[in-house]
Amino acid sequence: MTTITPFTTPIRRTAVATLTAAALTAALTALPLAGTATATEHRHGGSQWRGAWATSPQAPAAPFGPNWATEGFSNQTVRQVVRVTTGGTKARIELSNRYGTTPLRITGATVARTDKGASVKPGSVRQLTFGKGRSLTIPAGGTAYSDGVPFTVQALESVTVTLYLAAPTGPATFHHFASATSYRADGDHRSDRAGTAFTETSSSWYYLSGVEVTGGKAPRRDGIVTFGDSITDGVGAGPDADNRYPDELAERFAAAGKPRSVLNHGIGGNQVTNDTTWAGEKGIARFKEDVLTEPNVRTVVLLEGINDFGGSLPSDFATPTPEVSVERLIAGHRELIRQAHAKGIKVVGSTLTPVKGSFYDTPEVEAKRDAFNHWVRTSGAYDAVVDFDRAVADPADPDRILPAYDSGDHLHPGDAGYRAMAQALDLDEL
Repeated sequence: MTTITPFTTPIRRTAVATLTAAALTAALTALPLAGTATATEHRHGGSQWRGAWATSPQAPAAPFGPNWATEGFSNQTVRQVVRVTTGGTKARIELSNRYGTTPLRITGATVARTDKGASVKPGSVRQLTFGKGRSLTIPAGGTAYSDGVPFTVQALESVTVTLYLAAPTGPATFHHFASATSYRADGDHRSDRAGTAFTETSSSWYYLSGVEVTGGKAPRRDGIVTFGDSITDGVGAGPDADNRYPDELAERFAAAGKPRSVLNHGIGGNQVTNDTTWAGEKGIARFKEDVLTEPNVRTVVLLEGINDFGGSLPSDFATPTPEVSVERLIAGHRELIRQAHAKGIKVVGSTLTPVKGSFYDTPEVEAKRDAFNHWVRTSGAYDAVVDFDRAVADPADPDRILPAYDSGDHLHPGDAGYRAMAQALDLDEL
């Protein structure tokens, strides 16, 4: 089996945090493509749908080694496993060609209950349609939604989405750090129950950007989006274990008997104020598409800024970004707050977690981190605050992550650290 992973060493894990296409033809402009909708049309009109799982699309890049995004796919099937945070009786998927330069042809797609690895449970495969057709073409820069299909799923259940891509796709819109295994097979295996044909693996997600559900209880505006960089994305968490802090938060709601939509829009290496060559558009730009387009969201948790401060340090895999002052990062957070409040979304601000002993450990970065955290705690700019810094810090050395919470690079928490972060959130404030 050929396996592609984005990084394999603590040094590379540490390095992670350093840091419209073609127009439609006149006919397509006049007639919306079957199975697609603009974000505004789809989301903010009393949508019956609620987000069950999500990730932020990124432009194809391979800063830490090969992945499938740079070349794309041709006569191949991609199978991806995700865990939903809330349940329903009907499901649909969201597909993104946001960073494609040509139209993307989806020849066919299915959804099923996950068994083990690339296999799915017998009798659970459901063919997806797009405007009642099995195939779909997504314009460059576009997003598409499948039709809803009867598919009863419970909170914290894993589902498998399979895409068959017959025609060459070109470089693929993807999400780099999935902390989960995706599978690839040659030819059309969208309806396979067994996973034997899927002989290649990757730890990224491709084209799939959301799973939504409806049914059961009437939709409520109580969804939560976690927005940030690699620490929200879950870098340092165990693979295929769903131990990122947003996952642990979803588990807390489910354990309380009140599962809620918890959607992870972290991107490893992302910054609030600077675009990057490999880690996505700056937060103040992508917030509109990644957060404000999600259905029935009540709260966003903001944890981002350490890459703004550390991204100007020399790097062996990316061009350093311009230096960012504390004042500029604060201005960026105020802009995110403004965007959220304009849509009636509550904002929970987060302190930046410790960096002592990591790639970012310089006196300048630490001074900025301390100053920004003081502002988060005292400014009153947010609707609520969660102190992730103190939640994972070593009491004997507060500038360092507690060893039991450290993934090993002194920057990213491990599974226990992410659990502590989720425990620090007040469920009644979300």
